Amino acid sequence: MRQISGSGQPTAFSTPASHIFEDDLAPSSNLLNSSGSAEQTYIQYEIDRTVAEIKRGKWKRIALQFPDAMLPDAPAVFEHLNRRFRETSQPDDERNGTQDDSHVGTPERLAYTPEGSDPCKLFILADTSYGACCVDEIAAEHVNADAVVHYGRACLSPTARLPVIHVFTEQPLAVDLVVETFVTTYRHQDQPVIVMSDVTYASHLPEIDKRLHARGYTSIFTTEIIHDPASPLPNRTVPQRVDMDPEELRDWRLFHISTPPDSLLLTLASRVASIHIYPTGSADTVLGTAAPAMSPTLALRRRYALLTSVSTVPIFGILINTLSVKNYLHIVEHVQSSISKAGKKSYTFVVGKINAAKLANFSEIGGWVVIGCWESSLLDSKDFWKPILTPFELDLALTSDQGRIWTGEWKSDFQSVLEEATKHPVGDTAGDTDSQERVTGADVHERDLDSESDSAPPEFDLRTGRYVSQSRPMQTRRSADDPTGDHRSQRNGGSALVQRMKGDMVAIGDQASPGAEFLQSIRTWKGLGSDVEIEYDCLENGNSNGVAVEEGRGGIARGYLYLNTHSRAET
Repeated sequence: MRQISGSGQPTAFSTPASHIFEDDLAPSSNLLNSSGSAEQTYIQYEIDRTVAEIKRGKWKRIALQFPDAMLPDAPAVFEHLNRRFRETSQPDDERNGTQDDSHVGTPERLAYTPEGSDPCKLFILADTSYGACCVDEIAAEHVNADAVVHYGRACLSPTARLPVIHVFTEQPLAVDLVVETFVTTYRHQDQPVIVMSDVTYASHLPEIDKRLHARGYTSIFTTEIIHDPASPLPNRTVPQRVDMDPEELRDWRLFHISTPPDSLLLTLASRVASIHIYPTGSADTVLGTAAPAMSPTLALRRRYALLTSVSTVPIFGILINTLSVKNYLHIVEHVQSSISKAGKKSYTFVVGKINAAKLANFSEIGGWVVIGCWESSLLDSKDFWKPILTPFELDLALTSDQGRIWTGEWKSDFQSVLEEATKHPVGDTAGDTDSQERVTGADVHERDLDSESDSAPPEFDLRTGRYVSQSRPMQTRRSADDPTGDHRSQRNGGSALVQRMKGDMVAIGDQASPGAEFLQSIRTWKGLGSDVEIEYDCLENGNSNGVAVEEGRGGIARGYLYLNTHSRAET
């Protein structure tokens, strides 16, 4: 919509349409302009392999998922796939320009798909519900897809329902420069070094390995891609002796091609001796310069400070940022159980792409826990109002101050968190190697069940030193007049909202609700109309007369229907 200003020039109230798809990372548009670019697209997007795997799986409805930077290539890839399907569906004699009448009437001839009809239906997913690295099964199921083709870099998290074909779209790499940088970085040829790269550069690793062995390096291990985020090197193979004993990985150095995501960097930091990174796509790399060493010590300190800052938080929010990763419901149940055993309250939210504006709407939440893929679960909390943790960090945050010991290890995938919880249930100290007893939040909760509320140990915020009175609002305490410890059962369960009595928290039904307590005590704006006092007519006996219920408008916004009137458009 435009409004004409006094100067006669139109005033724009929106950004021009030409600005919508501006992206510094976007590839060149229209790759079919020349035969060279068309051939490059055909090879980079692995058209032959994709068609072969789809035909092998006998799938008929295929969803094509592109990251935002690759969406301009989507029409070209779509056409290449359709054309290749038609070519592979034709008999050999017709592809060669000949026709054999002996095939007429045979099953092979009847199965041939005529020109103009595709053997399978392709759909382009123009947007992703969550991160671009994850397979968007939700969007694929909207078109009843049988499989998904995922393009670009991927976290390789196992999916829950649909089969996936990963096309990493191989990126160019200056192999000579990589080899020279490696030689400059590692002078001793007998050092055990693992060569690893991002998935988009993995196809260059065999050639790099060959050249390094030709240079005399004898203790080089080049990784291969696997689908296992819980591996000592996430989604990569490891040396045989490391496979037998993961602690052996600490003797190896890591040479990584391309800057890894923060979650991967923190995971690797505590598992290998050192990390050197060869940055890709940078013109600053000079021949003969050693790869810079990465030390994530400051990042680990920041993460530890975040989790200690929420140790006294009474209310947690659980952000479900995936509906596709396998076993995500199990980690949700584990997180809910851990928070409940610590005497705290949790609320669950299903969100798409996380941003600060969404989370700021819930000011009663003191800390967030993200349930997502192992790469996207690590978010920088400096842009958000409240800290955002991973399930692994939450377990540390719920551990008491006396028992919280962090060795610097950091786990990114929640499958390892579930396995650790199975081996060492909450409150079990058999698996600890330290002489100091490990006391968890659940242990404190159980100890408080046998004590009066006044004798419970005080809790203080480690950052401010202030006393926190409602750190465990859901903790049930026994009293003399309530030997079962369930004093909430004495409340009237039929009432929707029960006023607090004798210092008890506001409850909804017979369930204590810190959210309702926050709404009643702290929030100043409680919804539309909450700032207007409604006055009703009073009867002689003092009771409110109330207001008669009237039938309102119906229909859609551009043409509401009024009672006893014709349809009329709003202006």
